[in-house]
Amino acid sequence: MRVIDLAARAAELPQVWTSDLAARVGSGEIRVLRMDGAELPWEVHESDEALVVLAGRLNLELADRAVPVTTGRLVVVPAGTEHRVAAGSWGTLVLVPAPVAVAPDPGAGPRR
Repeated sequence: MRVIDLAARAAELPQVWTSDLAARVGSGEIRVLRMDGAELPWEVHESDEALVVLAGRLNLELADRAVPVTTGRLVVVPAGTEHRVAAGSWGTLVLVPAPVAVAPDPGAGPRR
């Protein structure tokens, strides 16, 4: 077991908007990044994505509305939802993407 200082980890990142793998939980990941106010392009993911604002503010934009997410808040973006980070987002963001399912090797036979 280990304790990870996510704020310190984010502060050490050499670039904003570049996530760092902080930990693995089962087949999932917990990533951290710094936001700097820049607007990012629209995107869609094949799986759900959880976003936790550790410090600051995330201005999340969906096709039909804006979703402000402030310090200590969590938002889950469902799979297939077009979204982007709008201008003015700043601080530290924790990303928890849904684990990607790996198709079993058809030649491997059943697991025991």
